[in-house]
Amino acid sequence: MPPPRTRGTALRQRLAELRGPDVPAKVLDARALAALAANPGCKRRAILDGAGVNKAVLADALGSPSAFGQSQFAFMRGNAFEARVKADGGAELLRLVHEKLDPGAEPPTRAQVPRLDAIGPEGRAARTALALREASEAAVWTLLDHPMLALDVAGSPAFLEPDAVVVHPDGSWTVVEIKSFPMLDGSADPAKVGAAARQSAVYVLALEEVAAKLDPAPRVRHRILLVCPKDFSNLPTASAVDVRKQRAVTGRQLARLTRIEDIADTLPEGTCFAPDRPSAELTAAVESVPAAYAPECLAACELAFHCRDHSRTSGAVTTLGRSLRAELGDLTTVDEVLAAAHGESGDPDDPAVAALRRAAELRAEALAHHPEEPQGRQGILDADPEGAVCH
Repeated sequence: MPPPRTRGTALRQRLAELRGPDVPAKVLDARALAALAANPGCKRRAILDGAGVNKAVLADALGSPSAFGQSQFAFMRGNAFEARVKADGGAELLRLVHEKLDPGAEPPTRAQVPRLDAIGPEGRAARTALALREASEAAVWTLLDHPMLALDVAGSPAFLEPDAVVVHPDGSWTVVEIKSFPMLDGSADPAKVGAAARQSAVYVLALEEVAAKLDPAPRVRHRILLVCPKDFSNLPTASAVDVRKQRAVTGRQLARLTRIEDIADTLPEGTCFAPDRPSAELTAAVESVPAAYAPECLAACELAFHCRDHSRTSGAVTTLGRSLRAELGDLTTVDEVLAAAHGESGDPDDPAVAALRRAAELRAEALAHHPEEPQGRQGILDADPEGAVCH
């Protein structure tokens, strides 16, 4: 007799059916998880990532290929720099951790580098948890090279692989993030540092889940070590980055995600995102899951071009940006916004409607002095279709 299906096995079977019976699952990494947490209202991304769908391949099949991703050159350069940082048993990496984060501890002259080999992501995660416990009890410098961490995301496990985790002599744990962008005169591009901090915050959350299962629970440090090339050389330098804010925001947003099984239960029977399906069927499957497109998605999601086209076709105000969408309240389409601005609909006591009508009045006064400017209801959006309607 086959073993009875539990809720967990039933969910995994359902996700495999959504992905396609012969399609391998794409591992959800910390970068994708941070992007998912930044847009918790997007059920489309939640179910696709939870099912392990390769969104880049899916976007190609939908006819909206993605320009999102890392170039092969940048990938090879990053791997070469990481190998240099971890050479000689991670001696230089541990020196930087000691210098930037724990100068009061003894120098890492006798560090341990345990093997983390195991079968499958579950096995590697279990082996990592064991190595972390043993290193904390041994009270010596320990470098875990590409450990595997598990994090529950909307009811589905995500397996994450940080560049490194260092265990200090006091038993505390530090996340190490290695990036190939330069650190010039001790500082790097703030946008890239912010992205690395959000990614590292996901690792910190996963480490905290591991630590919570130990007694006593080791301390997971909220200052991570960001390692980058120094100036224009290939020599490593580092900076301590406090990720407490990013960790709190990411944890709160992940907690708000609709559970994967709840989204799957709302999909029509037979829904499948396999890229070999007919184009019309695949489009219908994708459109059966609500999306929450915003211009910020262009830098974070492979399906952004597809979602943008459909969002523009439907006239959704989300194409104008999340901040403006929040200010417009119950007005969800561009037609509703224009109608409210011109007094054709909307509650005049609504602050958003009142602001729109005042903006329309000011615009009309300005155009009265410059009649060559574009007239009509649509003119308010002609100059910048993804800009602000009013302020």
